[in-house]
Amino acid sequence: MTAPDPDGLLAEQLLRLTRRVHRIQKRHLEHRDLGITPAQSRLLRTLAHYGSPPRMADLAERLEVVPRAVTTLVDGLEAAGKVRRVPDPANRRVIRIELTDDGRAALRELRGARRSAAEEILAPLTDEQRAVLGGLLDTLIDGPGLGADTGEGRRTA
Repeated sequence: MTAPDPDGLLAEQLLRLTRRVHRIQKRHLEHRDLGITPAQSRLLRTLAHYGSPPRMADLAERLEVVPRAVTTLVDGLEAAGKVRRVPDPANRRVIRIELTDDGRAALRELRGARRSAAEEILAPLTDEQRAVLGGLLDTLIDGPGLGADTGEGRRTA
């Protein structure tokens, strides 16, 4: 007889929860009819963390994707009027990506969709359980042995 594998069960639970979170967030995004994919949403959120417009290579590094993937995302967001390419004032050969007013408005909507999705997911938990879960998630996010953390997943409240 094989002994139970508690770590295997936890891994499966985490994967199932991650899929559920993505599914619920996608539904909340679709209800807001922003026409933004989850990947584009992530790029917009990442872009908002920069103090000045980053280069595409900076975005690719922060998102941990190949630069070509960022180009495709930026192309779609630029066509939708959410971002624009601007020349670097110090080196006109360098192109930087900045949010437009429509992009900032989309970010506000995205934040609302994420909050609604989180509220739906966390609804069965008491305030005390939420606090415990938050502490556990912080421990996992900040855990030892991880590569450079972008801080994107950190809770702010």
